[in-house]
Amino acid sequence: MTKDLKCTHCGNPGLDQGFLEDSGEHSHGDTRWIAGPLERGVFGRAKRLGRPRFQLDAFRCPNCGHLELFARQELG
Repeated sequence: MTKDLKCTHCGNPGLDQGFLEDSGEHSHGDTRWIAGPLERGVFGRAKRLGRPRFQLDAFRCPNCGHLELFARQELG
């Protein structure tokens, strides 16, 4: 539990840390945040080339179940 974070939904102090899993085709297993609006290429896939990518840190409120997501660390 992370006591320095507070739920923005119910105000409960302390959130449980976890992660979001992406189990789609050719995924790395984790979910990333990519800067800019979603644009699709010729084959319908998201355009990502040259855009910054950030690791998502996920926290869950044990009181109300609300999820808080933070994109703090850029991936190389």
